[in-house]
Amino acid sequence: MKYQIQKDRVVVSSDEFNPKDILECGQIFCYKKDDKDYVVYSQDKMAKIVKNGKNYEILTKNPEYFVNFFDLDTNYTQIKEQLLKEYPYLKNALNYGAGIRILKQDPFETIISFIISSNNNIKRIQKILFAIRENYGTKMGGYFAFPTIQQMLKITEQDYKNLGAGYRAKYLECAVRQLSKIDLMSYNNLSTAELNVELLKIMGVGQKVADCIMLFGFNRGDVFPVDTWIEKVYCTYFEDEHDRVKIRKNLINTFKQNSGYAQQYLFYSQRENS
Repeated sequence: MKYQIQKDRVVVSSDEFNPKDILECGQIFCYKKDDKDYVVYSQDKMAKIVKNGKNYEILTKNPEYFVNFFDLDTNYTQIKEQLLKEYPYLKNALNYGAGIRILKQDPFETIISFIISSNNNIKRIQKILFAIRENYGTKMGGYFAFPTIQQMLKITEQDYKNLGAGYRAKYLECAVRQLSKIDLMSYNNLSTAELNVELLKIMGVGQKVADCIMLFGFNRGDVFPVDTWIEKVYCTYFEDEHDRVKIRKNLINTFKQNSGYAQQYLFYSQRENS
């Protein structure tokens, strides 16, 4: 897509970029909406997204980081055309979520975020994640970084409970201890099947959470997170099936390497228009 890197910003064409579609489609939680503008936080970095005519401007001290973060070098027009050609019934979902881009997030932050997201609502997830940042992350000047693994090793189960994590507090404490002994970057060398096996060993990570982590934290397109919304989609377009293991398998077999893209368009459209 068309974009231009400047000293303190990235200027992006609005043709394939819409911050609402990107940030409100369920793939990230550390963002805030200020009137018409969005502010997004990733690791120790921040960007504000503002509309300027036909373009969006990503205002940040780290423009190169956010070019990668927003996956600006991927041709989403080509992806959508391929999906529409092979699966015409996706037309409405593709049109509705036309500005979606799948973010390339930090694996550690993604794992923690989606453990917290399990059986939870977005406002509460955001509240917990920002509380973790503000209580245990490094102050960056106007905002707080997401804590490192070493910083989070100091957080106890009771601390997580005090932040509102509920029963997930135990999972978080155990998961951080497990992750402190793992080189997450080495997981990039695993096949998707191998990565799935390793992620399921982490406390608090079930199949749906593992799929989200693989899609949003490891950029694996051959996964298909299945939740209530996707189950409804499946019953609408495929068959009356409620076994999510079967649904997941069938959808991956259908969409293959484009599974993650199809999932985001279908999930976002179904949830927003339900």
